[in-house]
Amino acid sequence: MKMPNTKYTGSFIKGGPGENQSYKKYYGKMLQGFKRGGDVMPKRNKKNFRPTEKGAGMTQAGVKAYRAANPGSKLKTAVTGKVKKGSAAAKRRKSYCARSAGQMKQFPKAAKDPNSRLRQARRRWKC
Repeated sequence: MKMPNTKYTGSFIKGGPGENQSYKKYYGKMLQGFKRGGDVMPKRNKKNFRPTEKGAGMTQAGVKAYRAANPGSKLKTAVTGKVKKGSAAAKRRKSYCARSAGQMKQFPKAAKDPNSRLRQARRRWKC
């Protein structure tokens, strides 16, 4: 089997419907030479990330730095203002709130702490 000319993202390991089982079984040999890696994150400083006392999340400058380091990225900042019902921003907020609610169940210690980054981010998104 010939290797694709794309950056390795981990999708070969995860599997899925219709996947060639032998490919999955021997992924270690077939993917030899690939380096595991992902997105390049900007430095965690006051410019790129909000301090914990001001709420969690990336700033606009942090998102800009991330997008510069990762061309083609569609990363956006939090939806914090008023939005029209059914708009794209409202759907993004609803989706984030649903995902972060799952995180609250997965990490009960963070869910109990009112100053955890998870709780701060949810407040910022108005969940």
